[in-house]
Amino acid sequence: MPRLDRLATLYLTSPLVRLFGPEPGVRVPILMYHSISHNLFGMSHPYYHINTLPSVFSEQMRCLRNAGYRTTGLAEAWAGLSAGADLSKVVVLTFGNGYRDFYTDAMDVLTQCGFSATLFLVTSRIRQTSLRVAGADYLTWRDVRQLQHAGIQFGSHTVTHPVMSQLDDASARREIEDSWLRLRTETSAAIPAFCYPNGGVADISAREPAILRALGFDTALTATTGHASVSAWHSSPDSPFLVPRFGYNGNPALFKQIVTGILRARLAMRLDR
Repeated sequence: MPRLDRLATLYLTSPLVRLFGPEPGVRVPILMYHSISHNLFGMSHPYYHINTLPSVFSEQMRCLRNAGYRTTGLAEAWAGLSAGADLSKVVVLTFGNGYRDFYTDAMDVLTQCGFSATLFLVTSRIRQTSLRVAGADYLTWRDVRQLQHAGIQFGSHTVTHPVMSQLDDASARREIEDSWLRLRTETSAAIPAFCYPNGGVADISAREPAILRALGFDTALTATTGHASVSAWHSSPDSPFLVPRFGYNGNPALFKQIVTGILRARLAMRLDR
């Protein structure tokens, strides 16, 4: 049965976005994925599904490739936007948590399409042998280094995946900093990007951007819905640490609307769990 809220978002708000949204090329869709699998993680209602079926993911990536899109990293996207480059055919692909199905079910598709991605890792779940949680296997550090060698970038997603707004100050900083340090140690690379667990408005407090700024992060991604744009980036000192994304794991027509920028209104989705 189709989701009426999504249909309303697609067909009622799109004309308004065409009139009032930023022009294509001065905004970039950051796409949000998690598990590429059939695993529903115990959630029966589609609203809570964080998985994308492998066949759907493949269809979405080939849709992007056939439409002439290319992928870029977060730093490159911001540099292009700031320089006024035409990014109308650019997307950023992000994956949360660190599920091993990225390695087994997503990476081949990305390679075939000539795409790359950024993975945000919950570092306590990345070990020398694969950890299984809720029926899902996680990447190992060896997997991470192999993916890094293949051009995949990595970001921090905390140590244990807590709701940040529910932590005290010391715990919040520890979750961010310890994850950041572990990633730098394991990858021997800079880790300039952070992704909030859950990532909704209520899951983030005013404290987190200040912690991220103090640690030297460049940006942080939320699960609120919208395009990344220069105007939004510079709207306040905290804006680089409250960057929106798009998450959608179904209807190809709606996926195309999201990517092409016709759709900017908030979708009834909250996937970064």
